[in-house]
Amino acid sequence: MRCRADERGTATVEFVWLSLLLLVPLVYVLVAVFDTQRAAFGVSTASRAAAIAFLQSPDAATGEQRAQVAAHAALADQGVARASVDVSCLPTPSECFEPGSSVRVVVRTTQPLPLTPRALGSRLGGISVDSTHTEPYGSYRATR
Repeated sequence: MRCRADERGTATVEFVWLSLLLLVPLVYVLVAVFDTQRAAFGVSTASRAAAIAFLQSPDAATGEQRAQVAAHAALADQGVARASVDVSCLPTPSECFEPGSSVRVVVRTTQPLPLTPRALGSRLGGISVDSTHTEPYGSYRATR
């Protein structure tokens, strides 16, 4: 079968346009998934690091500061800029360093979608990611 002269080269043009129309959204989705996974790993690592830093401190006030520093260092390693870090002691807030107690750290952030213009506002789109880590103080530690 022979092609007419006016149809020559259209298959190449159609292939290029179809490839662009399918590949650009696919790449965008992949970048968004990878950014979200990076943020999820960051908050998971931050909650664990903050709980361990809190329990290795001499008192609750110092522990809160160390937990914040440890969490933000772990988040910075993954490129996560803003996150909230909440530290609480279980079973009651006054029993942080008692044998059998534990510390719960919750880290939350919203990962913005890639290539979203900041001029349109920060609430345009994002994926919320959070992590909770509970670290026991230890039943066989000496009280302070």
